[in-house]
Amino acid sequence: MNAEVFWQVIENYNQQTYIIQIVLLIAIITAIILSYCRVANWTVKFALGITNLFIGITHFAIFGKMPIQFFFAAPLYISVGLLFCYECIKNPKDTLHKPNIIQMLLLTLYLFYPLVSFLLGNKFPHMVTYIMPCPIISLSIAVYSCYGKRNLPLLILMTIWGLTGVKAFIANAYEDIILLICGVYGVVIVVKEIYGRIKANKERKSL
Repeated sequence: MNAEVFWQVIENYNQQTYIIQIVLLIAIITAIILSYCRVANWTVKFALGITNLFIGITHFAIFGKMPIQFFFAAPLYISVGLLFCYECIKNPKDTLHKPNIIQMLLLTLYLFYPLVSFLLGNKFPHMVTYIMPCPIISLSIAVYSCYGKRNLPLLILMTIWGLTGVKAFIANAYEDIILLICGVYGVVIVVKEIYGRIKANKERKSL
């Protein structure tokens, strides 16, 4: 990955979409509150779905300059967005549980994303903001892991992107160490989910 092109895409994206980013951030915060307070359980899934779709289409399909952005990142984010919307429709009453210590840490790390980018010497628009690919997947993993019922393909796709946080050392985007941490946690959740399903199937067969 070319670091110069990587940051150029970020600059173009931030310059052209900063107002929409603010609207989406407000929508996500409101949705989390509504879901956590049991007012409208489906809203956070919908908000994350729309935001991931927006990033897939704008950041990668429109502003992207590299083949990996067009043929890997854009389809992945669009798929994540559609799966969130599907979950919103299929399981609208799923309960968002209180985050455990690890999940709370991941949510806190998400909040520090722009600050870390700034402390690394970056300034807007040449910096990572809240409504960008890596922060949003970090937030999506942290929030979605708080649900009891989980869509395995959705978890796997988010975890795959989470593990791309290794590019923090390639593209001089050390903020994305946060993404890598969330990706590792995603691996743990995916393994637990698969193990739980295998165990449940064995128990059903033994009855």
